[in-house]
Amino acid sequence: MNGRSAPAIDSGRLRELLSDINSFGVDSSGGYSRPGFSDADMAARHWLKDRMTSEGLATWLDAVGNLFGRLGPQDGPCIMTGSHLDTVPQGGAYDGALGVAVALECVLAIRDAGIEPAIPIEVVATSEEEGRFGGMLGSQAIAGLVTSEWIANASDADGVRLPDAMRAQGLDPLRAETARREPGMVTAFVELHVEQGPVLEAASVPIGIADSVSGIIHRGVTLSGAANHSGTTPMEMRADAFAGLAGIAAAIPDIVSAAGTDQSRITIGKVELKPNFPHTVPGEAAFSVIIRDTDEAVMRRLARAIDDAIEQGAKRNRLRYELVERSRIAPVLLDVRLADLLAAEAEKLGLGHLRMASGAGHDAQTMQALCPSALIFVPSRGGISHAPEEWTDWEAILAGARLMLASLMRLSASDLRFAATR
Repeated sequence: MNGRSAPAIDSGRLRELLSDINSFGVDSSGGYSRPGFSDADMAARHWLKDRMTSEGLATWLDAVGNLFGRLGPQDGPCIMTGSHLDTVPQGGAYDGALGVAVALECVLAIRDAGIEPAIPIEVVATSEEEGRFGGMLGSQAIAGLVTSEWIANASDADGVRLPDAMRAQGLDPLRAETARREPGMVTAFVELHVEQGPVLEAASVPIGIADSVSGIIHRGVTLSGAANHSGTTPMEMRADAFAGLAGIAAAIPDIVSAAGTDQSRITIGKVELKPNFPHTVPGEAAFSVIIRDTDEAVMRRLARAIDDAIEQGAKRNRLRYELVERSRIAPVLLDVRLADLLAAEAEKLGLGHLRMASGAGHDAQTMQALCPSALIFVPSRGGISHAPEEWTDWEAILAGARLMLASLMRLSASDLRFAATR
């Protein structure tokens, strides 16, 4: 690496970058709503593209809306760093956006020091990570995991088709597979993210380094009974869709206890009742079921158990049921040697760190299919995420940014190559 001085994080610029990203999608809850391929999401991407261009980076949007900014030679393999710009509805300020802001600040710090990396560094703001259309679309496209059939058939909870959402933003769904990077063209991917859990704060440790990431199974379930008058329909003669849902939800703790591990999670996070009127027995309950674990065999076991609970709950309440698998992302072991490199850099900086599993899905897990990938966590106050109250202390952010900068310097200083852990 050619250079003149040691790069350093500009705290003020990093704060400004994060604030500017979060000027898009502000909502009345005090949080941020930038669903994948929404107007707010794409406005943030176009703003960031202009900002990176003004900083002298080579920038472009690919066919699925991933945004890139490249420092260094324009040809050949690169190191990639970044996260996602989209949010859940009424989400927080740090989930995804912080990883993008830190990645860009690190690249700008390297540039400001007069350093041209021997291996180019690309900042990426991935698209549709949060799950409007299944999740991690952008990184899956980069890793070559997206098919034209998946693009054509995906839709969101409101029935909006993915191809229509993409076309509305000037993207061509028929070209989605062109976002794929060839093996060897990305030598490593490093993502910084808020932990979204309580472990680091409870341990008073500033840095987490993930060694595995949970898989995700997303099921859509519809229970159908009979809407009827709540005053004239005897309890024993009802086909109450909500009663079926309630029984299924109540069974979840026992299912996890019997079939899961300490990394298992089952969540019913979205429910819609019809006709949704106080004096009417619910005739239909449509709901999501999200299953997570770091072991694929355990995930399959949990899925079978929840399927049995759905069948039994429907039968017990005289209901019909429909079950659709909306998406499935396998759990992943991240690259051990890349994690070791991060740990070594953390030790040089005097930063305590914890090797840990990630209960949330991240772009790093899908990028591992393409290249060695790593995930840096910074603490989440109270373990809160996916909510306006999401918060990470600034000193913790700076610690994570310093580790990211040191790691990128190490990776781009020599022709390091890792054999990806599958």
